[in-house]
Amino acid sequence: MAGSDPAARAAPAASEAPVAPDTVKILIAGGFGVGKTTMVGSVSEIAPLRTEERLTEAGLGVDDLAGIEEKAATTVALDFGRITISDRLVLYLFGTPGQQRFWFMWNDLAVGALGAVVLIDVRRPESSFAAVDFFERRGIPFVVGVNGFHGRHPYPPEEIRESLALPDHVPVLLCDARERGSSRDVLIALLDRLIAEAEGGSQLTRPGR
Repeated sequence: MAGSDPAARAAPAASEAPVAPDTVKILIAGGFGVGKTTMVGSVSEIAPLRTEERLTEAGLGVDDLAGIEEKAATTVALDFGRITISDRLVLYLFGTPGQQRFWFMWNDLAVGALGAVVLIDVRRPESSFAAVDFFERRGIPFVVGVNGFHGRHPYPPEEIRESLALPDHVPVLLCDARERGSSRDVLIALLDRLIAEAEGGSQLTRPGR
C-alpha cells in the first residue's frame, strides 16, 4: 500500500510485548529442625539450593536435639527454591537457618521479603516462638504452618494459636512439609493475607523496590 511504513508494519504492537512476571520474596522460617528445608524442597519447581552440613560432635551441648534426635544435618546459611503461581507471579523461597548461632543471618534474609511462613514442629512448638516474635517486631506479614511429622496433628489450629498468643488475623494451618500440595496451600494462604492487606488491590512489588 502506497505511503505505508514497512518498519511500522513489522513492529509488534505494544500489547504483544512480553511482560516479566512479578517476583515475590518469601521466607520460610522457624526453629531448629521444624522442616524448613523439607518444605522448600517439596514445593520448589527447580532443584533447591541447599547449604546443609552434617551435625558433628562440635554441636553437642550447643544444638538442642530434644525430640529430633534422628536429625543428621542442618542448614547453615539458607535454602532457596522457586514456585510459579501464574504467568504473572513467581515466588522466591528463602529458608532460614534454625540454629540460634545462625540467627544473625535472618536480618539480611528479611531484606525485601514481603511475607513469611513460620513453621511449627507440632512436637516442639516452643522452638518457633522466636520466629513469631521476629516477624511481629518487623511488621512482616506471616502465616503459621503447623508441620505434623508423620501426618500427626494432635492439636487443633485454635489451640496452637492460643499457645503462640497469635491475633485472629494470622492464619494457622495444619500441614505436612513433605507434601507439595500441603506446602503450596500454606503459601497460597500467605498470598491471600498479603493481597488482603494490599488495600484496594495495589500490585505486589518486587523485592528491593
